[in-house]
Amino acid sequence: MNIDFVNIFGVIAFVVALLISVMIHEFGHFITARKFGMRVSEFFVGFGKRLWSITRGETEYGIKAIPAGGYCRIEGMTPTDAMPDAQEDRAFWRASSGKKLIVLGAGSFAHFLIGFILLFTVFAGTGYTDYPPAINKVEAASPAAAAGFLAGDRVISINGEKLESWDNGVNTIANSQGKPLTFAIERGGEKLSITATGQYIAEEKRYRLGIYPGYDREFKRDSIGRALDKSVSNMGILVKASFTSLMDLPEKVPQLFRQTFLGEERDPEGLVGVVGAARVSGDVVSLDRANANERLTTFIFLVASLNVFVGIFNLLPILPLDGGHMAVAIADEIRALFARIRRRPRPAPINVNVLTPVTAVVVVALGFLTILLVLADIINPISLN
Repeated sequence: MNIDFVNIFGVIAFVVALLISVMIHEFGHFITARKFGMRVSEFFVGFGKRLWSITRGETEYGIKAIPAGGYCRIEGMTPTDAMPDAQEDRAFWRASSGKKLIVLGAGSFAHFLIGFILLFTVFAGTGYTDYPPAINKVEAASPAAAAGFLAGDRVISINGEKLESWDNGVNTIANSQGKPLTFAIERGGEKLSITATGQYIAEEKRYRLGIYPGYDREFKRDSIGRALDKSVSNMGILVKASFTSLMDLPEKVPQLFRQTFLGEERDPEGLVGVVGAARVSGDVVSLDRANANERLTTFIFLVASLNVFVGIFNLLPILPLDGGHMAVAIADEIRALFARIRRRPRPAPINVNVLTPVTAVVVVALGFLTILLVLADIINPISLN
């Protein structure tokens, strides 16, 4: 099969997966808002010019020209929004703070659910290629060499926990925080114990020993219980990685600017936009050194990680993100609590329109970052190693 065609197919598949994720995100808002009796007037995929629509009940469903997202219009987001006659009680702002939080958080919850289902699909459904925990190479002058590891050793457990996958061992070492690790290994039919401490690599922000796996690959498919357990643990890894990426954002943006306009080498662990992610997706499904299962599972993991990151990013307490609206709802409850303590009436809900200047600054900042990411992904794209 022509690699260019496969690459294009991977890009298209990523775009389709992204659009489906956006639709499910908006459906989360839609279904919870309807559940609480709020008025939902529009549910559209895309932005810009309306291409097609149909009205069912009080909601117009449709498709717009620019396939770059979607939206669900819930009426009465602020007290100044006009509502149809006799529908005022169905305005979003009139709902309890608990209902508001559920509706606003439903979008991010949908992304987390998508990520979990995709991971579970790999572990229990499609199966995956794994490397057995056998050591093929020990790096010279490394902590592993100093500790006595040899090529051909097979790692049985780390700190008493049985090691079934090389990836699990890599994660344990990477997150060891400089603490000694006790390895049970098998060497020539004999079981030995080796204690080693990882070396911190600042560029990679992790610890490593300097041991490398063999090239023999195993196909695995887990039981439902095991798949659920691994899906939960991998969700934890993706959540942690997403938080780390967000914490590194102030540092990464200047780096991205230099990489885009000043010729610095693009950091494969740095920021990447939708264009870059789509390009990587195309590279993933066209890897000639990977088999079909490895391409599929890597693509699924890519989409899962994207959903987890978007879900967390959307919860940031800044307007116009859902997390910003959730922060306003929480602030309303705090104000109401203090009012009750002082035996005063509940104060009027915060009108987010008052925060429009702050929202505008955030929108401009996000717009700048989006444009910078697009330019970076075009001018100096990330190369998949």
